[in-house]
Amino acid sequence: MIALLLVAGLAALYFGAEWLVRGSSSLAVRFGVSPLLVGLTVVAYGTSTPELIVSVTAATAGQGAIAVGNVVGSNIFNIGVILGLTALLCPMRVQLQLLRFDIPAMIAVSLLLLLFFQDGAIQFWEALTFLALIIVYTAVNIRLARRSSSPTVESEFAAGVPPPTGSTVRDVVWIVAGLGTLILGSRWFVSGAVDLARLLGWSEAVIGLTIVAAGTSLPELASSLIAAWRKQPDIAIGNVVGSNIYNILATLGASGAMAAPLSASGVRFEDTAAMIGFSLLMGAIAWTGHTLRRWEGALLLGLYGVYLWRLWP
Repeated sequence: MIALLLVAGLAALYFGAEWLVRGSSSLAVRFGVSPLLVGLTVVAYGTSTPELIVSVTAATAGQGAIAVGNVVGSNIFNIGVILGLTALLCPMRVQLQLLRFDIPAMIAVSLLLLLFFQDGAIQFWEALTFLALIIVYTAVNIRLARRSSSPTVESEFAAGVPPPTGSTVRDVVWIVAGLGTLILGSRWFVSGAVDLARLLGWSEAVIGLTIVAAGTSLPELASSLIAAWRKQPDIAIGNVVGSNIYNILATLGASGAMAAPLSASGVRFEDTAAMIGFSLLMGAIAWTGHTLRRWEGALLLGLYGVYLWRLWP
């Protein structure tokens, strides 16, 4: 029964995110939004919706360790596994905007989480700060993207945006179906994760940092690997960086605002420090040669394995 809940929840989260992105992207393009802006907002945030829905569901059910562990673990997984695998598949050139703004922003919000989480909880005002910052980040990111846009980048993002559906009604149906499936999948997945923790005697924090984090990151994994296979480095790397920023600011912001104070006993200082360490390492790798090479991807994967070995009960 636990395995069934986890598998069914994962499937619902994956397809729910796909349907939400498909409908939202089509609707945005239909209203004249450029593929670049659709890719930076609708697609990037849509693939992070499973983290948001799962963490909010867990937080409102009093399972703060899963809510926070999901975000911290997902950010580590995104860099260690997703970026590691995509670099192994296709060495990637890092665009200047990512180096100048997005990667420093990812490191900054990770440090802010470490500061806010010193007392082991996210307070209401801290959650509101996160939500305000995601609005600021999105606005600045769109403005910078418009300034530095080029035909090459536009065509790359156009290839990564799902094609429009047949009609506006169909767009709305995809969006509603995606949201409904995400909500249902999150309930199944969180329930299965909690039952698994109780059965094995593990803490909810460990489950959130590992199984839940990896499961909710499946849409980012799929989209980044596809982008790397298609030789679209802006989408592959930007997807990871944007997801990590969104996870902290939007996911923890919404979870904390709805269930403040959001306590997470079991999520240790070492876990948030590991998240920051992976973020700093990604920044250092990106700045040295402005390229993610295959051996650096293998290094990220190896370090994620070390983190799991240290964490696993």
